[in-house]
Amino acid sequence: MHLPYPPTRVLAALLGVSLLPFGLTSARAQTWNVPVKTRQLKNGLRVVISEDHSAPTFGICVSYGIGFRLEPQGRTGFAHLFEHMMFEGTPNAPKGTLDKVIEGGGGNNNGDTRYDFTEYIETAPVSALDPILWVEADRMKTLDFSPANLENQRKVVEEEVRVNVLNQPFGFFFGIDLPGKAFDTYPNAHNFYGDFDNLDVARIEDVQKFYEQYYSPNNAVLAIVGDVNADEVFTKVEKYFAAIPARATPPKPNLEEPPQTSERRLVQSDKLAKVPAMALGYRMPPRNSHDAVVAAVTGELLHNGQASRLYQYLVKEKQKAISVDGGVNWPLGNPFEFNGPTLLTSFLVAPAGAAEQDLLTAYDAVIANLVMHGPAEAELTRIRAKMRSDWYGQLEIPITLASALSHAVLFDGKADRISTVPDEIASVTADQVRAFAAKYLVKTNRTIIYRVPAPATPAVKGESR
Repeated sequence: MHLPYPPTRVLAALLGVSLLPFGLTSARAQTWNVPVKTRQLKNGLRVVISEDHSAPTFGICVSYGIGFRLEPQGRTGFAHLFEHMMFEGTPNAPKGTLDKVIEGGGGNNNGDTRYDFTEYIETAPVSALDPILWVEADRMKTLDFSPANLENQRKVVEEEVRVNVLNQPFGFFFGIDLPGKAFDTYPNAHNFYGDFDNLDVARIEDVQKFYEQYYSPNNAVLAIVGDVNADEVFTKVEKYFAAIPARATPPKPNLEEPPQTSERRLVQSDKLAKVPAMALGYRMPPRNSHDAVVAAVTGELLHNGQASRLYQYLVKEKQKAISVDGGVNWPLGNPFEFNGPTLLTSFLVAPAGAAEQDLLTAYDAVIANLVMHGPAEAELTRIRAKMRSDWYGQLEIPITLASALSHAVLFDGKADRISTVPDEIASVTADQVRAFAAKYLVKTNRTIIYRVPAPATPAVKGESR
């Protein structure tokens, strides 16, 4: 799992993605759609193919319907632990074989865990397609369930927690503690990274049971994008995956949250932080509602870069903050790829000695202005164009398109949504943003955590500094 930023935005920035011409057009209906073909094997595996002959490469994504919020109670961190276990080898392909096959074919691979899925992604020249399909099918069939592998990856995960959470200023509190305070049910509120108590008592039998319940073909979507012939790829997939038996998967937990009726606030002390910080989270509407699209646009208006409303007012004009970040489903995803309750999160780092109420008053002034006046049309046009361009940029890259297709089918049973997102963004109006802010960005719908530096520990007499 990669922290703390969403993969789509970072990947586009790192690769310097070129934008399709229509990504910069005015907000009018577009007619372009991602070409896809889909099939389902008898064992339940759903397969999505999109041909793209612009380069002799392909991207592949295998998504499983298991993520942070879906892991069983008492098994916190198992979804993330299992992401690591999937790289530990199988009886047919010992540890290291997967990397050799993929990298030896000129490709690279990775995996990550989010709230609603765990995915494994690869990209390579088309000549490597057969061996990569073989290794993916091999680890969907079984793993090397050895105590040594479990202990190795348990230590890796616990070290990751120490590095990214326990030994970092602010400790990722905006991604772990904030949802834990904002939500009430175990699926949405527990520590997704995993409590050491749960990880330490895990036995190999627990891990094998988890694999058998969630890592089955009938709980997975395989997407392949690139310079391939769809019919030929379906034949290959049938060859490698059809013999893997379907397995019973547990019913998904109830993700519904009781209504929030009052503002929730918490102050935390941080022994590693030198300056204070604030995280605010507003509960958001369901993903497939139009309000959720308006939420995504509103999140970008507030947080996207130095031109954003929060940055301009809090950092540049009032100097109440030194940095601003956030958005819908941030920091562990993008606004369109989640499948349960989520937050619009703001993460503000303040200057040393800043007062909590001063920062909050300035923040509330930005929200009040949006509620009162809505966005200017030029501002909204810029944000819609940026979001559409980012989305199209994602769809230009085989590996990220495969990921998006896989998630769409996993969540909705069809891939159509990825082609409708740009038009949905383009349809958002200034009045809708204003109405959304008035309905959702209210105190009774938010949670606030203020993180302050811990008081310095007095030096022991005679201690050198």
